[in-house]
Amino acid sequence: MRALRRFLTRMVNLATRRAQDERLREEIEEHIALQTAENLRAGLSPVEARRQAMLKFGGVEAMKQDYRAERGLLFIENLMRDVRFALRMLRKSPGFTAVAVVTLAMAIGANAVVFGVLNALILRPLNVPQADSLYQLMRGKDKAGNHSFPDYRDLRDRNHTFDDLVAYGATVAGLDTGANPSSAWVLLVTGNYFDGLRLQPYLGRLFHPADERGANSAPYIVLTHTYWHTHFHDDPGVVGRVVQVNKHPFTIVGVAPAEFHGTLVFFSPDFFVPIVNQEQLMEENDLNERGKRWVFSVMGHLKTGVTPAQAIADLNSIGADLEKTYPKDDNDLSFTLARPSLYGDYLGRPMRAFLTGLMLLAGLILLAACTNLGSLFAARAADRSREVALRLALGASRLRILRQVFTEAMLISLIGGAVGILGSVVLLRALSRWQPFTRYPIHLSVNPDANVYGVALLLALASGFLFGAVPVRQVLRTDPYEIVKSGSLGRVGRRITVRDLLLGVQIAICAVLVTSSMVAVRGLVRSLHSNFGFEPQNAILADTDLSMAGYRGDQVPAMQRRMLDAVEAIPGVESVGLVNPAPLYAGSVSDRVFTDNTADLRPANAAAQVLLYKISPEYFHAAGTVLLSGRSYTWHDDKDAPRVAVVNAEFARKIFGSVTGAMGGYYKIGDGTRIEVVGIAEQGKYHSLTEDPQPAMFLPFLQSPSSETWMVVRSSRDLQQLGPAIRNTLRDLDSGLPVYIQTWTKELDHPLFAPRMATLSLGVLGMMGAMLSIIGVFGMAAYSVSKRLKELGIRMALGAQRKEVLLAVLGRALKLLAFGSAAGLLLGVLASRVLAFIVYQATPRDPLVFAGVVVAMALLGLLATWIPAQRALSIDPMKLLREE
Repeated sequence: MRALRRFLTRMVNLATRRAQDERLREEIEEHIALQTAENLRAGLSPVEARRQAMLKFGGVEAMKQDYRAERGLLFIENLMRDVRFALRMLRKSPGFTAVAVVTLAMAIGANAVVFGVLNALILRPLNVPQADSLYQLMRGKDKAGNHSFPDYRDLRDRNHTFDDLVAYGATVAGLDTGANPSSAWVLLVTGNYFDGLRLQPYLGRLFHPADERGANSAPYIVLTHTYWHTHFHDDPGVVGRVVQVNKHPFTIVGVAPAEFHGTLVFFSPDFFVPIVNQEQLMEENDLNERGKRWVFSVMGHLKTGVTPAQAIADLNSIGADLEKTYPKDDNDLSFTLARPSLYGDYLGRPMRAFLTGLMLLAGLILLAACTNLGSLFAARAADRSREVALRLALGASRLRILRQVFTEAMLISLIGGAVGILGSVVLLRALSRWQPFTRYPIHLSVNPDANVYGVALLLALASGFLFGAVPVRQVLRTDPYEIVKSGSLGRVGRRITVRDLLLGVQIAICAVLVTSSMVAVRGLVRSLHSNFGFEPQNAILADTDLSMAGYRGDQVPAMQRRMLDAVEAIPGVESVGLVNPAPLYAGSVSDRVFTDNTADLRPANAAAQVLLYKISPEYFHAAGTVLLSGRSYTWHDDKDAPRVAVVNAEFARKIFGSVTGAMGGYYKIGDGTRIEVVGIAEQGKYHSLTEDPQPAMFLPFLQSPSSETWMVVRSSRDLQQLGPAIRNTLRDLDSGLPVYIQTWTKELDHPLFAPRMATLSLGVLGMMGAMLSIIGVFGMAAYSVSKRLKELGIRMALGAQRKEVLLAVLGRALKLLAFGSAAGLLLGVLASRVLAFIVYQATPRDPLVFAGVVVAMALLGLLATWIPAQRALSIDPMKLLREE
């Protein structure tokens, strides 16, 4: 307690230092005056009396220092004095200060942005109570997140390690509140969903297990807070209101808590519906279909004291029993656990890998910035060597000078860090408001929090320490006598210095970033011009689900035929086809396929898991897909005709051994139906651009009806004019049918989003690395010229040629540029292999990439050395020697 009181007293004294110093000065002056008066009475002259009084009192300044040390906080006072001195020195060198602050701001800002995204998507827990105990169930060796509803029920009822297991699926539904009908994204959730996640309603009530009393028994809606705010304008009277969902009456019973947007951090649904009402929203009742894994996710809180390993063992024992009990539907029911925020390992693993790699590249940017600033600080220390020598000669300790150097470095790092974090906050908030897809409720909440600010502060302090430590060796080895005699510490010799090594590392880092960004750009360009298996140019997509307008059974294909005929009659339309779903759409569907001679149709005996598309006769023509052999469909391939299919080349090779052997062949699907192959389509991209060749089959939509409808419209007219024409035509058929229309090239924004973001991120980092490299090479070249002016003047006076002068002054910088670029190019090629998993057709073994990196680094070197070279060539030897 006494120590605390003493500390607080000293803090008060520090805050009132001026008043304290004034009182001390008055006391000292009064004491000296009294002694002087006594000396005058003793007969001394006024001057001698004052002098004797001063001698008797002792050192005034020493007493003041002792007083301040006793009454104040000496460390803080010295720190403040160092800060004031550092600010004065930085004001005297505005160019150096601006370059240092901007360099550090870019590097710390880049790291803060990347870490902010990493923190929001991976490190930050979900906005649910006790999120640390919440796990998602991943199934099989592929770690799939989807399950069948009967399997979910068995896992929920038979496990002993979870408090409860909840499940949900997702779909799009038509919502009619009495005004204009619109489509909305819906989560179909189990009755225990909100209880299992331990959530409380914001308004009204949530679902409970007691609401489920069989299929279509719970026509209730819980709105998300955001949807309630934007579509119902915060009206509390919405509870109890009846609305139409896919032309079925549903009652709004509550509003979810404001901070809850589902368990995927990037997906925000509009409202929740009980999963037992699946038939009313999806036109299918799969609640008892064990072979259909349409449940999107299953998750739950572990019981207190239960470890993930124990839960996995418990689930695996249940899975093994289900495999024995239902061998036809269940196989590979082994389980792992993962965090649900990024859909377990399906998105979590690649996202973690990409963001970790991006964080490492941002760390390289910061390392390059530190090496750059370290080189500048070393040059600055050499320029200030005379000042340092004089201070040492006057009695200053080397520790005192080093403290001043580190204070200056820390001051620059904190200012640069503040500017960088300010820029990163602006960018992160803009990312939080950004909605990359108008079609999907994708929302990235990456607003910075205390973790982001803390990391930025740590990076700033660490950076200041790193580049501030570079000139330590120079200061410790400074000889005041030699410096005062010769006038400078700066030497430019042939040996490799710390500055050379730092600059070489910085150039290599820059080359790594430039190589990676060029590899990503080349891969993206290839992906935009690659063969997708369809031609997106001059085509438009119109997407709807007829169930949203109440169409059922035989009404669906009849309405689809009317839609095709009506759109085909629009002037300028060349062809129209239907497909469900569209290729590269996120909701792709697959089915197990068996060879024709397979009798036991258990999942383990399947020949392949094949992507499934339901199409109309004109689809291949409208999509621009080439038939390699055989025929397409006709309107006679209906439910009364023999089952037929068009398959792609990979399907033919995998099931029949060759493309030619597939024509006229038969295969079976999961329900035992035999299907004849009547055509072979070209290979395409179906799930992602980076996928390996996938088998796919195209079935006639009249033999496999579906209410979900994608119309592919190919036209020679302006697509921006065609879109409204299609919308008006479909509205004339049914004004209550919601339709989403956009060009096919625009639809490709979804599969191209990841490679585009990777390319953009690497491009920005590459540009930042290039800027830092320019600054570093320019600083070294300019410093070399400034320190060798006298030598260059003598050389030119003795008849040296311009080429020799340039080689002497820029040779070292250019050598470092060449060696650093070569090392960075090699490392960049190795690092770019990771990009192949993100950017389609990204390969480091590309001659254009090599040539581009060489040209880019050469241009950087030319740009960085241009001004120093001009200065070296403009030297007037006579004028310079006269000045010397």
